[in-house]
Amino acid sequence: MTVIVTDAGFGPDTWTAGFEDAAALDLTSDADPAALTDSIGAVQIIRIDFPSFADGRGFTLARQLRLMGYQGRLRAKGHVLADQYAMARRTGFDEVEISDDLAARQPQEQWLARAQWKAHNYQARLRGSAAAN
Repeated sequence: MTVIVTDAGFGPDTWTAGFEDAAALDLTSDADPAALTDSIGAVQIIRIDFPSFADGRGFTLARQLRLMGYQGRLRAKGHVLADQYAMARRTGFDEVEISDDLAARQPQEQWLARAQWKAHNYQARLRGSAAAN
């Protein structure tokens, strides 16, 4: 089973269709976002795999998809740690999908401690950006 992490904490998976559906897309962390230019408009949810907590390519991919105009649901899946939650949200992810084992090792309180990610965006504050608010 899996646990979905949002700014509200742990919850169930509310995506009702399967990832075999045309409205959903599973990507590896090394996917080429340019290859998706024509298809992302029809996709409702994209799930990007994190094979290791040390592999940050998924963050870059998420940011690139958002810059390309993707407005659907974006989910990080796999080995994402609570310490990486704020980065996941800043790069464009809406939620994180983790295993029950990881949820047991890193309980909801650790994720919620990073849920105020907008309040701690020092880069946006330095740029004077509205994203800091």
